[in-house]
Amino acid sequence: MTGIPSKQELLRRTERLFKLLGRHEFDTALIIGKINQYYLTGTLQDGVLALKKNGDISFFVRKSYERARLESPMDFLRPMSGYRDMLGFLGANLGITLMETNLVPLIAINRLKKYFDIERINPLERILSELRAVKSEFELELMRESGRQHKVLLEEIVPGLLREGMSEVDLLAGIFEKMLKLGHHGVSRFSMFQMEMPVGQIGFGENSIYPTNFDGPGGMLGMCPAVPLIGSRSRTLKPGDLVFVDAGYGYMGYHTDKTQVYSFKSAPAPEVIEIHRACMGIQRKIAERLVPGAVPSEIYNNIYASLPECLSRHFMGYSESVKFLGHGVGLEIDELPVIAKGFDKPLEENTAVALEPKCGVSGVGTVGVEDTYIVKPGGGICLTGGGRDILVVA
Repeated sequence: MTGIPSKQELLRRTERLFKLLGRHEFDTALIIGKINQYYLTGTLQDGVLALKKNGDISFFVRKSYERARLESPMDFLRPMSGYRDMLGFLGANLGITLMETNLVPLIAINRLKKYFDIERINPLERILSELRAVKSEFELELMRESGRQHKVLLEEIVPGLLREGMSEVDLLAGIFEKMLKLGHHGVSRFSMFQMEMPVGQIGFGENSIYPTNFDGPGGMLGMCPAVPLIGSRSRTLKPGDLVFVDAGYGYMGYHTDKTQVYSFKSAPAPEVIEIHRACMGIQRKIAERLVPGAVPSEIYNNIYASLPECLSRHFMGYSESVKFLGHGVGLEIDELPVIAKGFDKPLEENTAVALEPKCGVSGVGTVGVEDTYIVKPGGGICLTGGGRDILVVA
């Protein structure tokens, strides 16, 4: 498996994009986000991908044009040292222009306006997100491999890393080393503005219910207020601790998302097991509903209307609950669709969704599960093994 998209694969993506763009009023679309550029060109460079209403495409590459030519099979690559170089191909009047308004800074827009007349700027990000939500067979193969490796990591490798007296930082460092050697592509990518996360959320005991700026149901103390990530150097593992590991994993650009909870040297209390298994039950119920045509907001409302009593407190976050039950996954870990209120677009086949019902337990930590599924007519197909009981590590 090379992981390199073919020209035919990339052409299908651009054709689908033009179909989506045809539903909107526009003259020019400028794509500056590197992940979106990669999706459409097969290379990750610094530049501008420009699409015109008449079907013309140009990828203006600042750095590295040479590498772009080596990696991308597309014939619309052009060297660029600055925005002025695009004038001869695009013309000075861009008209109604679509841009990733969630990514492009004002300074870049002002530089563009030095050379181009722009009638108005409309957002492009939702269109690109919907385009990327439905995965091709090429993408699914990469995600299947990511899911296979991810399952091995959390179910077979991590238990062997746990040792009394280690810090959360020790564990994260050990996990990251094993990830890289297993096949992980080295980064966890998010589309959320100003989001950083080298591996995922890791916490021993009560640290996994500590308030966090990360938009997820788990918690993490982190290094310090300036870096509320990675883990604590001072919190060490002791018998009876729950160990919460919510790690993104990626293979050749494509991610899966999975969480596993462990209990170190003793079994968790019965009430903790009950809450964890209730989360497993919720995950199964949602997965059964991941069929083409299902509406995410309806799934969300139906699940919340029948929550078990043991999940009545601290569900989806200990002190501050998040307002979703699952999220899309692909080139980034936080994609469309979202299993939440307000997301009314029906699911399409071959959409990838991570389902993560979790619950905080006072004085204990966060329990629950997360796994990545593919929307199929018979219900969600799991790529990462499916939710498991809390693993007791002797």
